[in-house]
Amino acid sequence: PFNKGREDGAAGNPVNPNGLKTDYLWEEVLTPRSLTDIIENYTQKLDDTQIWPRYHQLQVVRNLLDDAASNGAGNRYLIQHSAGSGKSNSIAWLSRQLIELANNGQPVFDSILIVTDRRLLDKQITDTIRQFTQVSSTVGHAETSAHLRQLITEGKKIVTTTVQKFPLIIDAITNEHRGRKFAIIIDEAHSSQGGRTAAAMNVTLGSQPDTDDDDDDTFEDQINHIIENRRLLDNASYFAFTATPKNKTLELFGEPDPQPDGAVKHLPFHSYTMKQAIQEGFILDVLGNHTTVDSYFGLVKKIDDDPEFDSKRAQRRLRRYVEGHDYAVAIKAQIMVDHFHESVFLPRKIDGHARAMVVTDGVDRAIAYHHAISAYIKENGYPYRSIIAFSGDRQHQGQTVNEASLNGFPSAQIPDKIQEDPYRILICADKFQTGYDEPLLHTMYVDKTLAGIKAVQTLSRLNRARPNKSDTFVLDFMNSSDVIRAAFADYYRTTMLANETDPNKLHDLKANLDSHQVYTPQQVDELVEGYLSGKDRGELDPIADTCVEPYKALSENRQVEFKGSAKAFARLYAFLSQILPYPNPEWEKLSIFLNFLIPKLPAPVDEDLSVGILETVNMDSYRTEKQATQRLLIDDEDAEIPPVPAGGGGNRHEPELAPLTQIVATFNETWGTDFTDADKVAELIRTLPDQVVADTAYQNARRNSDPQNARIEHDAALRRLITSMVRTNTELFRAYTENPDFRSWLTDQMFWL
Repeated sequence: PFNKGREDGAAGNPVNPNGLKTDYLWEEVLTPRSLTDIIENYTQKLDDTQIWPRYHQLQVVRNLLDDAASNGAGNRYLIQHSAGSGKSNSIAWLSRQLIELANNGQPVFDSILIVTDRRLLDKQITDTIRQFTQVSSTVGHAETSAHLRQLITEGKKIVTTTVQKFPLIIDAITNEHRGRKFAIIIDEAHSSQGGRTAAAMNVTLGSQPDTDDDDDDTFEDQINHIIENRRLLDNASYFAFTATPKNKTLELFGEPDPQPDGAVKHLPFHSYTMKQAIQEGFILDVLGNHTTVDSYFGLVKKIDDDPEFDSKRAQRRLRRYVEGHDYAVAIKAQIMVDHFHESVFLPRKIDGHARAMVVTDGVDRAIAYHHAISAYIKENGYPYRSIIAFSGDRQHQGQTVNEASLNGFPSAQIPDKIQEDPYRILICADKFQTGYDEPLLHTMYVDKTLAGIKAVQTLSRLNRARPNKSDTFVLDFMNSSDVIRAAFADYYRTTMLANETDPNKLHDLKANLDSHQVYTPQQVDELVEGYLSGKDRGELDPIADTCVEPYKALSENRQVEFKGSAKAFARLYAFLSQILPYPNPEWEKLSIFLNFLIPKLPAPVDEDLSVGILETVNMDSYRTEKQATQRLLIDDEDAEIPPVPAGGGGNRHEPELAPLTQIVATFNETWGTDFTDADKVAELIRTLPDQVVADTAYQNARRNSDPQNARIEHDAALRRLITSMVRTNTELFRAYTENPDFRSWLTDQMFWL
């Protein structure tokens, strides 16, 4: 646990030119001063477990404390620590010692605020901090804005909360608390400090404007005050922890690293890589067993006419149709359950306690999987059940359903229930795909397109280590191995920002917006002055409304360009305004104005000429082919990610019409394969009698029973045969199961043949 890690982000220790690679242990870690510090500030006995810091935890906390003591408040730190690295403990140790940190006898910080992205972690971190804090009365968990005011008044030094509550909570910090020095610790810093939330926080925690008489402030003074308050605070230090930093996170909190070519990279203050965590055994490699399943589809027209549709959109509709088709879902559900039963449940993975997660593309798909998996489990008599997880209510087959109605217990019980038998398979629609820590998860079935951070966060639900958990498995129906490998490559080792966002892009965007002549400078000033003076919406909206008519007079392409540039300007300025080294009142005014105008701009009419195509086709064939299991290897180097994109504008979709025959042919060429005769309905019906006659039970009945019993066994044999064809011929299966007349005709025909 005290390994330092090597320069290449791997486990172990670097070469020591002056002696043993491990001599740092007694020269750095086990010195009297260091050891007493560890015993006093880090170790803790919880139940029967003795908690000690690992080397990366000890190092990052000490380095942060040293830097904060030397440089005081007003600095930013990005800590890139892999999932499973013990961030909760690191945050607890850091916050406890930050509150005691002093410089020349004066406290460096008056209060510590801990902000999490996840509601579960909010309480978890509070409990962890209390365990490591001798005086638990100094720690508070803010439930509401009023509760925060109470905690501050009571003198709580460390307060935890969630980013969802933060905009309300910051309003509760009264004026007498402004000007204090804060340490703001952010867990999983992705969007926690973006845009308006950060601006509101900075206004609240920042010092009062330096003015003798606020009533005499000019319009420009008010704008400049907003700009100053929007910036990251001089009286607060930010400590941002994340395993997967985005470009915004790196630019806001990372350390600038000027390059000879003029670029300015941004690096984490400290990193503990995914590579090192895997090699040290603290997390598992979720790419160690990655298997893709290729799906092939055959479509046929079911109408005589040959209408035209928008080709590109039609292809997307058809792909979603076949992937979510009842038969495709039924086939994939069987594949999932068969794999779980034969490769996870029966081999007793994780000592017989292994669980699986099904990642789906939306609530409707999740519900379909829940029913298909539950039916297949029941049909086979397997001793486990599935749980479904999604937010809100949904209409399904004429009924309103939700988690509780489908599962049979309240939603809040899902994390506990999945740990208990008979529940073994968790089916998710977005929910639980990030921020969910369950070491019993061993296998993931992915039927959703993933990329970038979303792919890393989703698959990383499997990586938590625990006794008797030696591997993980991913069965992926939607994503290629190359896409998953590329997503993890950005975060396998240290992640850095390739260059800073160019603020001159705001000049370009503003010039582009001005050129459309949708608004005038006078209208911008009038609306912003009214907004700052406290006028109500009834007086402000008419100003923005007058700009909608010039927008409507633009061509459709120009409308798309203007609205896209307006959104890009508002988004980019909300980010850059926190770190710009100089104020620009014109940008601030335009940002305020656009926030009023954008919601009023109608989108150009964009008729979807692919609507109705699903009523003209049937899925004729469907086949899946499981590919070889791979261990996905990541390039062994640090990754650079590009800066925040500053592009604006947009392009209106131009439909490309094509006849239905051509669209179906293109789809089959793209997603089809060399289907055998067994994949075709007509050929199958022709060959069915021989297959039914070959059924052993029917043969015995024909030889040894009366015609009535023989007919019963014949019908049962045909039913088993048709059911087995759900994977290869959905059209025949659908006709047999859904059309009683066809089922009766086919059964009679087969018996007399």
